Amino acid sequence: MKTGSCLCGAVSFELRGPMRSTIACHCIQCRKQTGNYLSATDSADSDLVLTQQDGLKWFRSSAEAQRGFCKECGSVLFWKRDGSDKTSICTGSIDGPSGAPLEGHIFCESAGDYYVIAGGSYRKERW
Repeated sequence: MKTGSCLCGAVSFELRGPMRSTIACHCIQCRKQTGNYLSATDSADSDLVLTQQDGLKWFRSSAEAQRGFCKECGSVLFWKRDGSDKTSICTGSIDGPSGAPLEGHIFCESAGDYYVIAGGSYRKERW
């Protein structure tokens, strides 16, 4: 089991099952939300248990997905596609070692000009 939280603790969670490797997304929405690219793993919804959710706020970022963040400290935490039984979890919000190594990069054509894409086994223009 892994635990995680936002910066202030108003949102915390437990991951009680397996996680996917981390994928770095360089799309415009992820860059706007984080100020950089977003690195996330994912978990089955049944394995993601919110232990504190007073600060959790969801923002509908597109016609097919929403993003979860802490309304108190602004920490970016989750991404959820409508109809999916999985939730993407920002890997950096997991306490201690994540156990979810970087797999690859997506939406690389949108990458910022202020960093170099490195690591992972692939780079895709789309998802």
